[in-house]
Amino acid sequence: MHFKYCIIGAGLSGLTTANMLRASGENDFVILEGRDRTGGRIFTYDHIDFGATWFQSHHENVNELLHQFGLQKFEQYSKGQSVLVYNTMAPAHLFESQQQTPAAQRVSGGSKALIDKLAKPVAGKIFLNTKITAVHDMDNELQLTTNKGNFSADKVVVTIPPKLATALTYHPELPEDFSALMNQTHTWMSNAIKVGLRFETPFWRKKNLSGTVIGQIGPVIELYDHCNHEHSVFSLMGFVNEGLRDTTAEIRKERILSYLETHLGAEIRAYTSYQEKDWSIDPFTACKNLKSVYMSPQYGNKLYKNFHMNGKLFFSGTETSPVYGGYLDGAIYSGLRAARLLQRPNPQNHLENS
Repeated sequence: MHFKYCIIGAGLSGLTTANMLRASGENDFVILEGRDRTGGRIFTYDHIDFGATWFQSHHENVNELLHQFGLQKFEQYSKGQSVLVYNTMAPAHLFESQQQTPAAQRVSGGSKALIDKLAKPVAGKIFLNTKITAVHDMDNELQLTTNKGNFSADKVVVTIPPKLATALTYHPELPEDFSALMNQTHTWMSNAIKVGLRFETPFWRKKNLSGTVIGQIGPVIELYDHCNHEHSVFSLMGFVNEGLRDTTAEIRKERILSYLETHLGAEIRAYTSYQEKDWSIDPFTACKNLKSVYMSPQYGNKLYKNFHMNGKLFFSGTETSPVYGGYLDGAIYSGLRAARLLQRPNPQNHLENS
């Protein structure tokens, strides 16, 4: 099957590219996705965002896309006292956030609501459970080897994380400096373990607690109120300490509940559902040479502006974005850039100034 354009990955970046191509009148494209779902590292389950969750008011690309699809946004709840755990030998510190400070924002309906809007217009062009293993330059086109057979395209954009993209076979091989960069680029979310709990009522709010618990030394390093916009689903969601990855699920759960019970109250045991998502064991996000990153990784290297294989192969995704790389906004920016560059003539010599 031959197409003018092929997009590898149906996450936020890839779906943005697809919608931009469609908006420009281009319909000769296909999206190949290894997972059994769209969204990539956006994953909303049981009304809880286990992947990308927040954005800021200055993230223009996110806000524009929400406006375009008529989706609402709302501020992260932060009223009441928050808990800071800074010493196992001392009581936790209670503090209140400055309400005049711009708050992080969330998508009404969960982050997946944005994915659903993007996927609907191009649903017929998405091939799920299609895992790419090799890219061959066949002079006038690129041939893609997958578990569902071969595809070919005039141009291909790869939106999977750069570190994972190095596992593909390329004929001819990519430049050494570029391959090294891809392998060194940290995959956003790859280290995260998220936990989500649902309740009948937001008991913490009734106790004048924000639901926020912060502390690098505890089983849960960050926890936040995760009630929905309509105030009909009451949840807490946060990040689990990576040190608990090697324990059993039962031990990890008990340590998490015990810790949260200490700081939020016995009501934490009255959860109606408890879920975890460990992105390090997701084969479409993490890989064997996974390393924890405790400082903000560097994204958007200028080498990601280049095309390869004589102008037919381009790499996109949030890690490649020079604008808010590692964020939702960076993923959208990279998707917009890829769509724009794919349709330019002779892209192999093109470098962006942004």
